[in-house]
Amino acid sequence: MSLISSGIQIIGISGGSGSGKTTFSRLLAEKLGTDTCGIIAQDSYYIDQSAHFKGDGENVNFDHPSALDFPLLAVHLQALKRGEPVAVPIYDFVTHTRSPETTPFPARRILILDGTLILSQPPIRALLDISLFIRTSEQVRFDRRYHRDLVERGRQPEGIRKQFFRQVKPMHDEFVEPSAAHASAVISGEADFGPAVSEWAGRVG
Repeated sequence: MSLISSGIQIIGISGGSGSGKTTFSRLLAEKLGTDTCGIIAQDSYYIDQSAHFKGDGENVNFDHPSALDFPLLAVHLQALKRGEPVAVPIYDFVTHTRSPETTPFPARRILILDGTLILSQPPIRALLDISLFIRTSEQVRFDRRYHRDLVERGRQPEGIRKQFFRQVKPMHDEFVEPSAAHASAVISGEADFGPAVSEWAGRVG
């Protein structure tokens, strides 16, 4: 039996940084129920960058696929497809380190995978049953990311702007936006998510 027909569904939710994909993922999981559905974030799989990081928008490009441990993510998705639990890495966005500790993640009937670059990676796409792309204008994405990084991640305004225009935007244009072609559907990140969440919850639930 193939992984894709194992009875455990993996739904990929992608889109640019600040597009609203994480909000959509959370709302969909809440609609489906936590006993049925769990969320894994691509961001948990960042490679430890503490030895190389000099500043936001400098030598470490967190928005390039090479910054992420996609091989480990693929292994974990395969295990979850088999109904096996996995140990999800814990990444610290303040120190740019991967913790020696992990988060136990049990297999559930539905798994939501949330990430900007997941649809750009063929091995990850091959494990998705459904993929949704949240499309949002650049200005809205920048405003949302600016607020998040300032408030939640302790970044400085200059560094946030530098990182966005030196790295986030070019990588979005090169990798993220083209990956929308692989999505099952494209959803507006500037409209009320309610109807789309209800629609997709009905389809997969």
